[in-house]
Amino acid sequence: MKKFVLFLFVLVFAAHAGVYAQDTVKQDTVKPEGYKFTDIKRLPATSVKDQFRAGTCWSWSTASFLESEMMRQGKDSVNLSAIYFVKHAYSDKAEKYVRLHGVLNFAVGGASSDVINMAKKYGIVPLEVFKGLNYGEPNHVFGEIDAVLKAYVKAVVENRNKRLSTAWKKGFDAILDVYLGEEPEKFEYKGKEYTPRTFADEVVGLNMDDYVNLTSFTHHPFYTEFALEVEDNWAWDKAYNIPLNELMRVMESAIDNGYTFVWGADVSEKGFATKDAGVAVVPSTDTKEMTGAEIAKWEKLPKEQQTMDAFKLAPAPEKKITQEMRQEEFDRYQTTDDHGMHVIGKAMDQNGTPYFIVKNSWNKYNKFGGYFYVSYPYMALKTMDILVHKNAIPKDIRKKLGI
Repeated sequence: MKKFVLFLFVLVFAAHAGVYAQDTVKQDTVKPEGYKFTDIKRLPATSVKDQFRAGTCWSWSTASFLESEMMRQGKDSVNLSAIYFVKHAYSDKAEKYVRLHGVLNFAVGGASSDVINMAKKYGIVPLEVFKGLNYGEPNHVFGEIDAVLKAYVKAVVENRNKRLSTAWKKGFDAILDVYLGEEPEKFEYKGKEYTPRTFADEVVGLNMDDYVNLTSFTHHPFYTEFALEVEDNWAWDKAYNIPLNELMRVMESAIDNGYTFVWGADVSEKGFATKDAGVAVVPSTDTKEMTGAEIAKWEKLPKEQQTMDAFKLAPAPEKKITQEMRQEEFDRYQTTDDHGMHVIGKAMDQNGTPYFIVKNSWNKYNKFGGYFYVSYPYMALKTMDILVHKNAIPKDIRKKLGI
């Protein structure tokens, strides 16, 4: 009898052990859910482009923005030449660098307002007319170009002749011509002849005075303009300064009302995981900042996953961003002017959390085809400035700014 009872015990134990083992295997083989998005609103945009190894994001993102602006106004879709703006900005920047005796940041980086300024002064051309690839490369690789141009203007400033020659600017522009291509004085587009000026006026047809920069920092008074103190703002263009809650309101209202915008931001954060997870977020491991439901979800994660890396597995709780946090990160060099992108819509994840949809200029480098999703906390903390049509700004904010 004892042997029979022992035999039954062994069977029951084995059965339970087998079930436990199966459950363990199931748990071990369950793959992380990851982020799943549903578009709320996606506005028209042209194809994703590739800036490749050139620090020209500011031009590609703003060109993309102008392309969407054309579509918003019912015009035909056109791919605009970003390198055309880059070439002219480099030329104007060289003149300012020399006039300031070299006391100016001289690099390929720039700002969205540079495109607006270049379009006003020099017009616009389509991408098919000016690709800027005259130097034996299939894609944009600016290492040599940047080094040559910097060495040139530095030599001009440091020359031993005690005065500048009358030829230095022609020499600089000649380098640009050789590498990027000569100025297309006239060109044919869809069977009609244009100049850069007539193409800008007749085909693009956008009033460049309609676009404004907005930012949000407390080291300058709100509802005034100031030149954002970042190296790439070589032209010292100004942005309107508004409180953070109003800046967020402008961005959300813009998309809701059919306006896209250019987004200048810091992308050096660990939460900027646009290649793997396809998101930019500000994850928090501090349960004091979480709601009861978020805490419960967080505590269910294995201890080794209760880190910032947890956000790559599934949507995780994020920090609550304040105006003070934003200012401190900027003042302490933790928020820097890294990258320009084009915001074209809004979406929500599987938890109903809202995000902005961003078009990048790094080709189709991720699972979303070159797009990614930015959380509201990331946008609030890491936005340097935006460029948007003035009519996208709510009327009460426009009134405060005198626009």
